[in-house]
Amino acid sequence: MCSVHPQRTVSKVLGLFAAGSTPREIACLTNLPESTVGHWCRGDRRRPGAPRVPCSRCTGETVNERRYAYLLGSYLGDGHITVGRRGVQALSLYCSEAWPEIMNEVAAAMWAVLPSSVCRVRRPGCSELKSYSKHWTCLFPQHGPGRKHTRAIVLEPWQEQIVERHTWRFLRGLFHSDGCRMTNWTQRQVGDEMKRYEYPRYCALKQRSVWVRIPTGALT
Repeated sequence: MCSVHPQRTVSKVLGLFAAGSTPREIACLTNLPESTVGHWCRGDRRRPGAPRVPCSRCTGETVNERRYAYLLGSYLGDGHITVGRRGVQALSLYCSEAWPEIMNEVAAAMWAVLPSSVCRVRRPGCSELKSYSKHWTCLFPQHGPGRKHTRAIVLEPWQEQIVERHTWRFLRGLFHSDGCRMTNWTQRQVGDEMKRYEYPRYCALKQRSVWVRIPTGALT
């Protein structure tokens, strides 16, 4: 026999979670099962009555290419896919709490590419954005055993076409997930005066072997 918790109990749990308490702490405080609290906080179940979302790769429909290019860069930079029970896959991307706008952009891309629930799990110094589906590996065939930086990552022809059409979105995802922007400077003698010149520099930590064709002129 199962019992349905009143909405005020659920709201109290979500309020504590939003204030920074962990599911374990909330479970001890409210005398609720930690699995139940974690389920409410993650929001990783499909809402009752919500339709299942078809995979664009399986149905032949067109994916949102701009969002996909950005999400591909984010996934290759600092993301992974895990496969759980009944073949349910979880796409996880990590975002620093210091950059909430980037976190929102990543969540929006996940939703646009494969509309499903996107939950945020608090980790030390960051948040893990997670979305559940049985089709994430259809969209990211680079998934495989072991860590990405220990094996070659080669894009499929259809992925290369999207990257060629939306190169900047792809690079934006790489920079946001595992890159940085810094200011370089140099000095030059101009007449009797030594002038200082500053210019931005973008760096992205790349995998050991990632093959991506970027069209000529895309970076100029």
